[in-house]
Amino acid sequence: MTSLNRPARLNRTLLAAFGVLLLGSGSFALAGHFGQLTFLDSGATLIPTTADPPTWALWVTAAAAVAVGLLIMCWLVAQLSRRPKTHTWHLEQNPEQGRTELAAKTATAPFLGEITTYPGVHSARATLAGTRQSPALAMVISTEQGGDLTTINHHLTTQGLPRLRQALDLDTLPVTVEYRFTTHTGTRAR
Repeated sequence: MTSLNRPARLNRTLLAAFGVLLLGSGSFALAGHFGQLTFLDSGATLIPTTADPPTWALWVTAAAAVAVGLLIMCWLVAQLSRRPKTHTWHLEQNPEQGRTELAAKTATAPFLGEITTYPGVHSARATLAGTRQSPALAMVISTEQGGDLTTINHHLTTQGLPRLRQALDLDTLPVTVEYRFTTHTGTRAR
């Protein structure tokens, strides 16, 4: 179990780097405009000549724009596909004798109800994905600012997850957990 999965860490790192880049370039532009940078003339034109730039500069600019556009598209697609795909689980051992189907959301509802009773947990979401042969559980737990993650993790690994595995009749259930802190206090939302 991890407190923050790898794509979420990468996503937050890239957003932070992009924010710092924008903040720095904006600060540089403002300082140049107001004459705070001694090596720049605030009254000078941006481009000293009206001649066309060299052809290679246009190609480099176009290539850079395409690369940035593709990176943005990849990031947007990653935002849309963050949750694993859920399935209806088939629990029968012998299909000739009958069929039992269970929606993944129905299987996780009592589990999530239990997690929200843990001290410090404000709300929880879970996605049970994969098949019975290769299941996966992705969770997002919102905790209060003073929530003890060690205690929540202990309750989760010793109480909640073993019960869920037993209810689904699974030997193993790979889990990823993302903790989010919330400023909300008071009644818990499910």
